[in-house]
Amino acid sequence: MPRRSRFTLSFAPETLDHLDFINRKHHRLIRKELHDQLSVTPDVATRNRKMLVQPTPLGATWELRFGPNNRFRAFYEIDVHEKIVRILAIGVKVGNQLLIGGEEFLP
Repeated sequence: MPRRSRFTLSFAPETLDHLDFINRKHHRLIRKELHDQLSVTPDVATRNRKMLVQPTPLGATWELRFGPNNRFRAFYEIDVHEKIVRILAIGVKVGNQLLIGGEEFLP
């Protein structure tokens, strides 16, 4: 029997723009990882999932690192009462730069 998702994923409209700057061949991986990592236990810290010390200017309180060499980042917030994970930004780490929507993001 398939396991049921505890949390529903909700994407901010800007995330579609963010994906435009990520090579299309990675979109399926991104969708799969976000679903696998965040639909059941988004509020449990792991090696690649952490609560941020300070919320980002986007309002995100959590960060997920994933993909080849952990190059992708998803920033999100959790509404525990509504059981919703709001994904606010998706970016790519290139060297020391984090690019979100093709622009360098400085937290």
